[in-house]
Amino acid sequence: MNTADWVLVTGAAHRLGREIAQAFAAAGWNVLCHYRMSLAGAQDTQAAVQALGRECLLLHADLAQPDAAEALLQQCLALTGAAPRCIVNNASIFEADDARTASADALLRHFQTNTATPLLLGNALHRWLLEQKLATDGHYSVIHVLDQKVHNLNPDYFSYTVSKLALERSVALQAQALAPLVRVCGLSPGLMYLSGPQTQDNFDQASRVNLLRQPIAPLDVARCAVFIAGNASLNGCTLQADNGQHLVPLARDVMFTIAENPRP
Repeated sequence: MNTADWVLVTGAAHRLGREIAQAFAAAGWNVLCHYRMSLAGAQDTQAAVQALGRECLLLHADLAQPDAAEALLQQCLALTGAAPRCIVNNASIFEADDARTASADALLRHFQTNTATPLLLGNALHRWLLEQKLATDGHYSVIHVLDQKVHNLNPDYFSYTVSKLALERSVALQAQALAPLVRVCGLSPGLMYLSGPQTQDNFDQASRVNLLRQPIAPLDVARCAVFIAGNASLNGCTLQADNGQHLVPLARDVMFTIAENPRP
C-alpha cells in the first residue's frame, strides 16, 4: 500500500461522486469509495482510480442508518489503519415533494442521509484525532456537498431542500466546534446531470440557466473539492461552483420552470 493520503468519498459509484474520486486520484490521493446499492458502479470507479495509478478500496454502508457514520469510519480504519485525511460527503437522497405534501417519513429520511450522517462523520473523524493525539495543522478536512438551491430558494423538492439548508448552516458551526483539528467547508454545485423524470431536451435548456449560459462541468466541481482539501486556509466557508446559477432566481425548480416555459 502506498503512502499517499486517503480521501473518503461517499456516493462515489456514479455521477459527481465518481468525478470527485477521479479528481482526487489525479491529484495523487488514494480513494475510499463508498457505495450503497451499486457495487458495479463502485467497481467502475475503482477501475478508473486505479487507471490513474492510485489505490481505491470499496466500502458499503447505508447512510440512512443512525450508526452509519461510526461504522463507516471503522471500515476506513480497518482497511487503511488510519482515518482519511479528507471526507467528502457527496451522497444524498433527492425525492420529489413540496411543503404541502412532505411527510414526516420523507423529512426524517432526507435529514438522516443528507444532514445527520455527514455531520456525524465529521464528528467521528474529530474523535479519532483526539484519541490519537495528532497535531494536524489543518490538513484534515470535511467537505459537505450542498446545492446551489440553498442560496436560491424555491419550494420544490422540499424535504431535500430543508436537509441541505440544515447542512449548509452547519458548516460554520461544525468548523468552529472541530477546530483546530478538522477544517469543515461546503461545496455548492449547480445542475450537472439529468434529474428524475427530466428529459434530455429539458436538461439541455435547464443546464444553461446560469450567468454564463453554459453547462456546468462536473470535473470543474470535482477539482474544487480537491482545492478545498489542499488549502489549509479554507475553513467554515462554502465554495459555490455553479456558473452563477444561484444568482438567477426562479420561483420553481429549474426543471419545472423550463417545462412550463420552454426556451428556444
